[in-house]
Amino acid sequence: MSTKVKFEIEFPIQASPQLLYNYISTPSGLSEWFADNVNSRGELFIFIWDDSEEKAKLVTKKSPERIKFKWLESDDDSCYFELRIQVDGITKDVSLIVTDFSDDDEVDEAKMLWDNQISSLKQVLGSR
Repeated sequence: MSTKVKFEIEFPIQASPQLLYNYISTPSGLSEWFADNVNSRGELFIFIWDDSEEKAKLVTKKSPERIKFKWLESDDDSCYFELRIQVDGITKDVSLIVTDFSDDDEVDEAKMLWDNQISSLKQVLGSR
């Protein structure tokens, strides 16, 4: 079994934290940029892409700051992905910080995937 490594990427986003939070924490928001479709039943979120379906449990939700999910089929209990909104105290610049885990040899791929996902999110938000 390969070890998963934790990585974090920061994306500057021009949007209000409240608006951004709606896009990272609601099924309708997530289905606009993260997956083709997202359904939820309580803490269970179902992410749908083309022919595949992944289930995740909502672990933490703190408005308008962060949301954390754990993939159900992951055999490593310490792995999760978190989307955290950070606002600079002085400039008020908003960033989205993604924390995720990936196999050692797939970190670059995972980061590229997040780059693409966040580009879609920025398009939806009308952010540069």
